[in-house]
Amino acid sequence: MPKNRRFDEAGCLGLGVRHFQAFLIFAGLSVAYSLRVNLSVAIVAMTDKDTNPDFDAYDWNEQTKSLLLSSFFWGYVVTQVPGGALARKFGGKTTLLCGILFCSIFAILTPIFAQIGDWKLVCALRVAQGLSQGMVFPSTHTLLSQWAPIEDRGNFGTYCYSGSQFGTVVMMASSGVIASSALGWPSIFYLSGGVGVVWAIVWFFWGASTPAQCKMISPEEKKFIEQSIGVGHSDEQHAPVRTPWVKFFTTPAFLVLILTHSTHNWGFWTLLTEIPTYMKNVFHMDIKSNAVLSALPYLAMFLMCFVFSSISSVLNRNQCIPLPVSRKLFNSIGHWVPMVTLIALGYVSSDDSTLAIVLLTVTVGINASTYLGFQVNHIDLSPNFAGVLMGITNCAANIMSIIAPLIVGFIVTDEHDPDQWRIIFFIASGFYLIGNLLFVIFGSTEVQPWNDPQPLPSKEKRNSTQLESQH
Repeated sequence: MPKNRRFDEAGCLGLGVRHFQAFLIFAGLSVAYSLRVNLSVAIVAMTDKDTNPDFDAYDWNEQTKSLLLSSFFWGYVVTQVPGGALARKFGGKTTLLCGILFCSIFAILTPIFAQIGDWKLVCALRVAQGLSQGMVFPSTHTLLSQWAPIEDRGNFGTYCYSGSQFGTVVMMASSGVIASSALGWPSIFYLSGGVGVVWAIVWFFWGASTPAQCKMISPEEKKFIEQSIGVGHSDEQHAPVRTPWVKFFTTPAFLVLILTHSTHNWGFWTLLTEIPTYMKNVFHMDIKSNAVLSALPYLAMFLMCFVFSSISSVLNRNQCIPLPVSRKLFNSIGHWVPMVTLIALGYVSSDDSTLAIVLLTVTVGINASTYLGFQVNHIDLSPNFAGVLMGITNCAANIMSIIAPLIVGFIVTDEHDPDQWRIIFFIASGFYLIGNLLFVIFGSTEVQPWNDPQPLPSKEKRNSTQLESQH
C-alpha cells in the first residue's frame, strides 16, 4: 500500500508505541481472565480438606458452588452497555484501569470475605467483580478504535484478545500446584489480584486512550495512525455528542452482529461449561482434575490466534482479498469448522477418548479465527461508538451464555446418555450455522452514516440560545 510505504520511509513501519499499547492491553486481558476463572479452579481446593489440610475447607454443596460460579455473570451483563458509554466519555484508559483494578482488589479480599461471611460474601464479591469487568471489553474496543490502523485492525484485535486465552491457560495450569503448596488456595486469589494491581500501576503511567494523549509516540507514528482511522477522529473522541441509539437498532448490519455474537457465545460457552461433564460421564475422563487437559483447548485457541493473524497479515500485505471478504472468510472458518467438529464429537464412540479430546481441542482452537471476523466488526461499523456497540452485543451474548447451560440441564436428563448429548451438540452447531450465515449475507464493514453525529451544543451556546428565545 502506498500509505505503508510512506510510513516505512519515516522509519516507523516496524514496532512502535501502538504495539506497546497492544501488549499492555494483552497483559490487561490476561489478568482479567485469570481473575475471572480463579474461583473456577480454586473452588475445588476450597471445598476439599485433603488438598491442603493447613487451610480452611468449606462445606459447599453443588448448588452453592454453581451459584458462586454463575454470580460473576450477574454483574458482568449489567455494566456492558454503560461500560461502552463511559469508555467513550472518559477514555478507554480510565475505564479499563478502573475495571481491572477494582476486580483485582476484590480478588485479594476473597479469602478474607470467605472466612468472615462464608459463601454469601464471596457471592457478593463475585457480583462486584462482574460489574467491574463488564467495562473491560467495551474499553478494549474503544482503545482499538483509536490505536489500530485500519489495515491492521484485525491483527491488533487478535493480539489483544488472545490475552484472555493466555490468562486462562496460566491460571488453570498453575492453580493446582499453588493450592497444594505451602501457600494454600488463598494464594490463588492473592497472586492473581496482586498481578492485577501491578498491571494497573504500569497502565496508569504508560497507557493512553489515544495517540494524541500519548507522550511517548513519535509525530510520524501519531500522524500515520490518525490518517488511517480518519483525520480528526482522535480529537473528536471526547466531544459531547448524542448517542444515536435508535439508529443502532435500525441498522441491519449491527442487528446481524448482535445475532452473530449471541450465537457464537451459545456454542462457545455450551462447549466450555458442559464438556467437562460430558467427558466425565460418557468417556469416564475427569478433565477438570487434569490441569493439562483442562488448559489444552485454551492453549490451542491462544496459539491459533497468531496463526490466523499471520495468515491475515500475508493476505493484507499482498492485497489478496478486500476487507469485507476477509471478515466473512475468517468468521466462517471460526464458526463452520467448529460446527462440523461438534457434530463429529457427538458420534465419537465412548471408548475413543483420544479422538474426543482432539475434536474438542480443534473446536475451541479454531474459534480463534473469529477475532478477525465478527469480533472486530464493531470498529468497522463505527470507530466512534465501537465500545458502545461492543457493550450492546456482549450484553446480549452473555445472556445467551447464561441460558445455554440451563437448556442443557433441561435436555440432558441422563448425563451418561450420548444420544442426549448429541442433541446439545446439534443445537450448538445449528447456532454456529445460522449466526455465520447471517453474517456472510448481511454483514458489512462500511462505516455507518451515524458514526459522525452532530456535536451537542455547548453550555454557553445553549444559554445564548435560551436568551435569544426569551427576547
